Amino acid sequence: MIGPKPKNSWRVAWENSEPTFLCLVRGRRYRVVKTFADFDGDLHRVGESWIFLGRNFLPYEDGLSLFVSLDGDQEWHIRMRWTPEEQGPIIDALGEYLAPADAD
Repeated sequence: MIGPKPKNSWRVAWENSEPTFLCLVRGRRYRVVKTFADFDGDLHRVGESWIFLGRNFLPYEDGLSLFVSLDGDQEWHIRMRWTPEEQGPIIDALGEYLAPADAD
């Protein structure tokens, strides 16, 4: 996970993306319900929570970028690779790893 960066640091990367991605909706807070590792090897453990800002996808690298905010002010970049040998299985089952923070 790369960051923190000031608010709107990565906005140009995701502002034209759809407001939803799989189970995620821009502006909503999510919590990790099943631990996973991102492309950089950083673990996202159960209980971690963040606001989904947007995403970007680079098809020639199968690179998926999730942009999030932990505190509503600073931004973080979660890098993933959408291939079977990397984070593809996690992305394909994202709803098993993340849940709306208010769904307790």
